[in-house]
Amino acid sequence: MELIATIAQLIIALSIVIVWVFRWENIVNEFKEYGLSDLTRNCVGATKIALSTLLVAGIWYDKLVAVPALIMAFLMICAQLAHIKVKNPVHKYIPSLLLLVLSLFVAAVHLKLIN
Repeated sequence: MELIATIAQLIIALSIVIVWVFRWENIVNEFKEYGLSDLTRNCVGATKIALSTLLVAGIWYDKLVAVPALIMAFLMICAQLAHIKVKNPVHKYIPSLLLLVLSLFVAAVHLKLIN
């Protein structure tokens, strides 16, 4: 199960970097659509990148993983709520929903809730 959690950590981190670095224009447009400020967008992005870094470092330092995974899950819940607020089509919910599930799975494994 730990191997699957490690793979999930890498998927989460890589997904965040791809979206927040290489698809920046999409993020800018989405945050405008949600009615959120540039400051909020930048804080969320910096937080997600930092959490992703901790998830990758957690491959070697196990104690770094549970809290960042739970914070990432919280941010994905916020993303779901933003999609609901603007009544996006269902396909726009899927990426943050998958990252939410992966984040909760990673946290559960590292908190020994799943063996």
